[in-house]
Amino acid sequence: MQIPLVFVGIDVSKVRLDVAVRPSSAPLSVAYDATGITTVLTQLSEWHPTLIVVEATGGLERLLVRALVDAALPVIVVNPRQIRDFAKATGQLAKTDTLDAQVLARFAEVIQPSLRVIPDAQTQELAALLARRRQVLAMQGAEQHRLDRAPDRVRKRIEAHLRWLRDELARLDEDLDGLIQQSPVWRAREELLQSVPGIGPVMSRTVLAELPELGLLNRKQIAALVGVAPFNRDSGRLRGHRTIWGGRAPVRRALYMAALVATRWNPVIRLFYQRLRAAGKAPKVALVAAMRKLLTVLNAMVHAGTPWQPVVAQDT
Repeated sequence: MQIPLVFVGIDVSKVRLDVAVRPSSAPLSVAYDATGITTVLTQLSEWHPTLIVVEATGGLERLLVRALVDAALPVIVVNPRQIRDFAKATGQLAKTDTLDAQVLARFAEVIQPSLRVIPDAQTQELAALLARRRQVLAMQGAEQHRLDRAPDRVRKRIEAHLRWLRDELARLDEDLDGLIQQSPVWRAREELLQSVPGIGPVMSRTVLAELPELGLLNRKQIAALVGVAPFNRDSGRLRGHRTIWGGRAPVRRALYMAALVATRWNPVIRLFYQRLRAAGKAPKVALVAAMRKLLTVLNAMVHAGTPWQPVVAQDT
């Protein structure tokens, strides 16, 4: 007798969890607290779900997802844009928490997205520190722009804030260093990544926190995941320009800066970039290709567990 497949969608808000199940089952709505999460886990253990889909909600979902992962339940966090596009495509235009949970369950049933690596608590902490570092750098830049045209009284306050931001940045870097040093696996991975000319601490730590799939996927899959894989835009006789789209923005931003440095100081990436430019490729097109090449090299190195080798990287 074939075991029926069960698909679950959970809509997360600040105060409530709304759970929907396909095939049809009575919906469940509980408070988003420790008691509510325990209730959801108990119910899910009875349903034996094939797949649980949760929408990314700016971090609100992390507590729930961590509990689901710790309970060894098959959960995946999906992009809200995918869910809204799916809802519109199926004619579901109304939006409530209960309806959103039903859409998530139907999305799980119809699309059945592949499970991906869910970061553990330590990796999530590293990602949060890196996100805070990016926020501090953005505030620094904004305050520096204001400083140039501020009157004297305001200038003093901006300068004081800039000093605090510099100190905060130093404290964040110390916390990041300490967190990396606590993990022998991370220390070895960071040393491996930084053996590549052009890869510094920001890129290596962004990869550790935001790209746990590195080394587990093939080169096309990892490029698409990061958002540096070109997609066709053709229709009929029209042949449009291939463009990159989607992906993980924090990783792509760090990879962009690493590729800029690598086109000058990494012999393999520099030669690759120069060859594309000599062939008539636009600078931006050649740089995106260099980003993809650099990512492919990193992916192969992590998969094999071997440090930078120019001869091997040339053939990657």
